[in-house]
Amino acid sequence: MPAIAVMATAALAVAACSSSSSSSSGSGSSSSAALTASAPGITATTITIGSHQPLTGPAAPGYSEIAPASAAYFAYVNAHGGVNGRKIVYKYLDDGYNPTTTASVVRQLVLQDNVYAIFDGLGTPTHLAVESFLNAQKVPDVFVASGCDCWNQPATAPETFGWQLDYIREGKILGQYVAKHFAGKKIGYFYQDDEFGTDGVKGLDYEIPKSMVVARQTYVPTNVNIAPAVAALHAAGAQVVVSFSIPAFTALLKLNSLKLGYSPTLVVSNVGSDAITLSGLLESFAKQGGATVNGNQLTAGIITDGYLPTLGDTSNSWTALFKKVHDTYDAKAPFDGNVYYGEAVAYTFVQAMLKAGKNPTRADLVNAINAGLPQGPAVAPYAYSSTDHDGITGAYMGVIKNGVLTQQGPVLTTDTTASGAITTVTASQQAAPASGIPSP
Repeated sequence: MPAIAVMATAALAVAACSSSSSSSSGSGSSSSAALTASAPGITATTITIGSHQPLTGPAAPGYSEIAPASAAYFAYVNAHGGVNGRKIVYKYLDDGYNPTTTASVVRQLVLQDNVYAIFDGLGTPTHLAVESFLNAQKVPDVFVASGCDCWNQPATAPETFGWQLDYIREGKILGQYVAKHFAGKKIGYFYQDDEFGTDGVKGLDYEIPKSMVVARQTYVPTNVNIAPAVAALHAAGAQVVVSFSIPAFTALLKLNSLKLGYSPTLVVSNVGSDAITLSGLLESFAKQGGATVNGNQLTAGIITDGYLPTLGDTSNSWTALFKKVHDTYDAKAPFDGNVYYGEAVAYTFVQAMLKAGKNPTRADLVNAINAGLPQGPAVAPYAYSSTDHDGITGAYMGVIKNGVLTQQGPVLTTDTTASGAITTVTASQQAAPASGIPSP
């Protein structure tokens, strides 16, 4: 019942938001070709897409904001003429970050709701449960909300595309920073025990000498008792802990360290380091344990990376665009990194749909992405081609100060190999379109 309610609410919310009158600038231009029902999920007036999202469960804190943020951007597009005159209807169902539930809700979306594509399905362990099904059904599986390198298999999974910086590249960029700035220090790893964590560690190990790594501790998202893992990091003398963790477990890592009087420098992957989300989790978890903490103070100094412009850079045209959309269509949510992510990936989907043509088949969308997409809000180019389904190829390093990520240094790009160089991106990021909508 909760899943059905979410589906209906999401669809109605987008429909309601799209009913407001506005100019048809952007993607709503007309042509002589009639709009037809060119593929499953596409009618003459609508494009219906679906997703699985952790609206409840261990990954819900922070991540539950992503799908509503995407729906907000789609509502903005709908209010400005839609995609070639069609409104986007976005149905996202709760999977609780449980792969078994993911398999069930995605089959419902494909076989019963007849969606055109699965968009931004969230989670490495969850989406792995449906990748082969979607490819067997030839359903576009676009912009998975996970940096697992496993989405880059165009020969065996031609329908599947990543979007965010993959965890191997991210591990290399974080690892290079750690090796340079903490030379001679003892390094510990804390990571999720699946492809999310192991991909990140692979990248770290490409850059950090093994002699520096004194402990490797894992967690599973169904067990919040990570005290033994944190105690092991402490006992090993790790002065710097590099964490590939979802936000709840980043917060648990920090709080369990405090209980031990242990204060390592934390270097955290992007997906587990949104400052606003972490601050709230730290205060909430501490309160449950009978303590009071200042979340912003506890996040100060966390080192991480970013592959979208920082929230603190209010002069950035992409930040200004997504803040405007947020304030109009998603104002109840905090304007944090998760909301920014949801809007940015939705923008990329609209880019791809416009490129797919006026009456696209499912294959047209796949072919459009294979032909490459403009960089858009990402700080580094996409890797997309017929032989590469990875997404964003780089990031900048940053540190959390006063509850905001502050960029430190240039944008860096690399590949997923051990020998691939990490280089500086020299091209400037293109400004957001004045209309807020990609050009066809």
